[in-house]
Amino acid sequence: MSKNRRNYGKMPLTKGIEMASVYSVKECGHRARHIVLSPENKMITGEFLRIIDMKDQFAVHDVPVPNKMMMFGPPGTGKTLTAFHLAHQLELPLVTVRLDALIHAHLGETGSNVRRIFEYARIEPCVLFMDEFDAVARTRDNNDEVKEMARVVNTLLQCLDEFPEHCIFIAATNLETELDNAIWRRFDTKMVYSNPAAELRLEYIRRLCGDFPSEPGLQEWASEKMEGCSYADLEQIILKAKRKAIIDNIPLSRLLIDLSIQEYRPYHLIAAQG
Repeated sequence: MSKNRRNYGKMPLTKGIEMASVYSVKECGHRARHIVLSPENKMITGEFLRIIDMKDQFAVHDVPVPNKMMMFGPPGTGKTLTAFHLAHQLELPLVTVRLDALIHAHLGETGSNVRRIFEYARIEPCVLFMDEFDAVARTRDNNDEVKEMARVVNTLLQCLDEFPEHCIFIAATNLETELDNAIWRRFDTKMVYSNPAAELRLEYIRRLCGDFPSEPGLQEWASEKMEGCSYADLEQIILKAKRKAIIDNIPLSRLLIDLSIQEYRPYHLIAAQG
């Protein structure tokens, strides 16, 4: 990848736009340092990055370079982390959109906000990331909000069609079946996320624990104990346990993991109990 990318700090967007934050390449690398991808998603991201790096060769053959990625799956399974990872690998800043500021109560404002976000991305090369994408891209067939959200979808379609090759747009959603079909077709790369299987769960726990002093066999035990947890669950539980260990000046232990699970209460455990 090119080494002369502009290094952005985290900052509000210019010209009064406060609908997003911008993370520098260094910040993206730090946030994505523990990422673990499934074999399929690792292959997809690897090919995506390789194609971007070979864009001149693709231009020779008049083959368009993919620059729009859709990620879908349950919360906490690594979608946002992947956006940070890709931005770091591409040496581009990551622009994360705040939907609470993007969606406006006044008629027409949401569509205007969508266009302003994409206009910013056209001016400043970046990876533009929009989580909870279904909030602005829901199907136009079953819309009860008069025609306002249908107009938003139309604006979004225009923005996606006009989005330049030098920028990357990544969308994430937990409700992929509710997206408008025309929106769905605009994405050339799609990635499916789920809670980590045993080997990925163990690898992620090992990365989270790092060199932190631990009881023998703790990581393997914790992986089995936390079956069904998302990556976000694993991270929060291990961090809780680390804090307890630091406070008491002791190694990570099964007892600390158990206490952290009881305090954090992963959703799937609560659902099973209910």
